[in-house]
Amino acid sequence: MASLKDIRLIPFRIPLKAPLRWGKSSELQALEHALLEVELSDGALGRAEVAIRPTIYGETLGSVQAGLEYLKPKLLGLEADDQEGIRALLEGFPCNLGLKGALDMAIWEAWARSEGEELHQVLKPAKHRVRVAYLLGMASEEAMLEDARMAYAAGVRVFKVKVGRDLEGDTQRIAHLKEALPEAQFYADANETLSPKEAVRYLIAWKELGLLYVEEPLPTEEVEARRGLREKKILPLIADDSAMTPKDLRRELLLDTFDILNLKPARTGITWTLEMLALAREKGKRAMVGSQAQSSFGAYHSALLAFQQGVTEPNELAFHLKVEGGFFPFPPFREGWLYWDDLVRARFDEAAFARYAL
Repeated sequence: MASLKDIRLIPFRIPLKAPLRWGKSSELQALEHALLEVELSDGALGRAEVAIRPTIYGETLGSVQAGLEYLKPKLLGLEADDQEGIRALLEGFPCNLGLKGALDMAIWEAWARSEGEELHQVLKPAKHRVRVAYLLGMASEEAMLEDARMAYAAGVRVFKVKVGRDLEGDTQRIAHLKEALPEAQFYADANETLSPKEAVRYLIAWKELGLLYVEEPLPTEEVEARRGLREKKILPLIADDSAMTPKDLRRELLLDTFDILNLKPARTGITWTLEMLALAREKGKRAMVGSQAQSSFGAYHSALLAFQQGVTEPNELAFHLKVEGGFFPFPPFREGWLYWDDLVRARFDEAAFARYAL
């Protein structure tokens, strides 16, 4: 089997059409990410996007570069199909989720090509289409409506609304969004900003507005409160921050704190994403594939996993609509759906990437 010959990191920058705001204070004005390339001894090449999120995972471009400098000499020379050895190395390097997720993804793609296949031929779909969702960040009501109308015109029919800094205002904005787009569906992402005392009141209000579910309403450390909130069955709860890794997920499944698992391939690659999906499926939990605010290339890899068995909910695969450009022509959405046959025809654009590389 071909072995890992080289690993390269190429930073890139793509501006957003408007800043994205979420949580208590986070803001994103451009995708300042990196392309990770894994080359095998037989010339096979695998790529993945490193989503660099200092306020979520504590990673910066500098830390990603340093982390790769640490891991690279340990990985080089390993056979690409040595899943046990590669996983042991990556799991022996705590945290650094964005870097490790991209490494796992790129190694999978390189291995598939070494075997004469593309990644989409290895990750065979369980369905021919999946529903998609679009993320609406914190903004003025006018800006949110404009953003939502743009995504709706692009074929999106489900919207995830960031809430938490102004809960009364958030509730009013959601109501106006529903009035403006009556055929669309909405759910909320609180990013741990609600308190146990106020959560019930807001979940009831959002249920009355017809929201599908709410993501991480309470701080992750409020374990008992999160379990108690789920037991009230006001709205289905989505686990994200509380279930970043298989280890986290096993704890949350034991405590039964959520209804739907939001899988993020940007931080769990292919190996851990598939494992977490299987764990959730075994316990009767629903699942979705979420975005880590990636370019259309990162969305492509996430989309491959959205077609797997057990993914039941709308998937956050439309963030690239917020981005000014890109290097991977993502297929169109059709009346709220992404089709497998459209997805697998898309290809990496070398010339376009050169324009954004730093």
